[in-house]
Amino acid sequence: MSKYPYRQDREEIKALLLQFDNLKAGKSNSFIEEESFERIIDYFDEKEQLSQALEAAEYGIEQYPYSAMLLLKKADILIALKHYKEALFTLEQAEVLDSRDTNLFILKTDAYLALDMQQKAADVLEAAIHDFEGDERLDLLFELADVYDDYENFEKVFDCLKMILEQDPNNEEALYKICFWTDFTGRNEEGIRLHQKIIEDFPFNELAWFNLAAAYQGLKLYEKAIDAYEYAVAIDEKFDFALRNMGDAYIRLRKYKNAVEVLERVLELARPEDVIYEAIGHCYDKMGNYAQARFYYRKASHLNSEDTQLNYKIACTYMNEANWDSAIKNLEIALRIHRLQPEYNLAIGQCYVEMNKLDEAITYFGNVVRIRPKNINGWTELLKCLYKAEMLEEALEYAGFAFEQTDGKPIFLFYKSAVLYAMGKSKEALLHLETGMSRNPKLVKKFIEINPSILQVQQVVDLIAHYKKRNSI
Repeated sequence: MSKYPYRQDREEIKALLLQFDNLKAGKSNSFIEEESFERIIDYFDEKEQLSQALEAAEYGIEQYPYSAMLLLKKADILIALKHYKEALFTLEQAEVLDSRDTNLFILKTDAYLALDMQQKAADVLEAAIHDFEGDERLDLLFELADVYDDYENFEKVFDCLKMILEQDPNNEEALYKICFWTDFTGRNEEGIRLHQKIIEDFPFNELAWFNLAAAYQGLKLYEKAIDAYEYAVAIDEKFDFALRNMGDAYIRLRKYKNAVEVLERVLELARPEDVIYEAIGHCYDKMGNYAQARFYYRKASHLNSEDTQLNYKIACTYMNEANWDSAIKNLEIALRIHRLQPEYNLAIGQCYVEMNKLDEAITYFGNVVRIRPKNINGWTELLKCLYKAEMLEEALEYAGFAFEQTDGKPIFLFYKSAVLYAMGKSKEALLHLETGMSRNPKLVKKFIEINPSILQVQQVVDLIAHYKKRNSI
């Protein structure tokens, strides 16, 4: 063997190219072997000199008219040059000489796909997979899966991957891919059966355990999913994706302490990611440990400063602690980027209400109802604020707007009634209250919340008692 194989290859191809030039020039003694033509074609192809590659293929076929390999090379170049119909004709010639080369069917598929004939491409491969075994059949099945993906027959993609795993249960590429397609197609029960069978024969296949867990998770069988993820991690203790998903399953079960333990292990194994820090923050948030929640939300924010939801979540932790000033500071950061985000405007408005800064609150609640006029929460917060600020004329007007914009939601009949009572218009107020009670009597709680002293009005008490009695019959 040469001490410098690369140099030897370079010298050999240089000599072959000289021979090819002599052949084209019609010089004597310029015979080139079939394999050498293949090397010349590959050389030009790698250099992206496709016209020279095609020329070499045609000279080669002229000397070796019964070479299926050279015909396949020519077809490959023709496809690269977008001469698809000519490529298919060349492939038909190659198939007569050798129909046992999988490249023949893969190239046919490429040509049909380029001609936007997906069904024809699929038919070629569907027919071919029955004539091959072993790795060649697997190659064709992967190609067929890609074809079905290309024209969005996703159920068939799953079927192809399933066939691959039935033949080769440890095929990593298929195991990785089928996890996604099981979830995408919703064929979780089938995925469970398939991977249970693989695990019976290959109990230490961590990808099969992971896919089994993911299928359970797709069916919201979180306890079973966690058990399967545990097996995957027991086989490969550095399987961080299994730990991530396990953490998510624990969160779904509201087992936040377990979720934190698992997600902390993810941070030890993989590069820090904002989504992991955010998930840990969410767990501490749910456990009522707001200081720790903020710590992890901030870590997430340092990695993804554009995600204003993190500022919003930090603000919410402060709101839970009645620390309104700190909440407002974080909401203002979020609003600098997304000024008209309804959720942020609603939250900052609520903070200002708690601080009794009602004018500021009304401004932000006004933003919410302008952006989302059908959003009930925005209107109710605005009306409560106007009522509290004793801006009764405005409250009455906006209660009417709210009723119209939300397609007649009965809650606003109760708010209108409360405002009318505050304005001393008790007859009109009672009419609206009765209409609201006839539509949804349970909403009277909201009516009472606005002004609990309303229960001192005998007509109101009698009306509520009447509907309570009627609904209990």
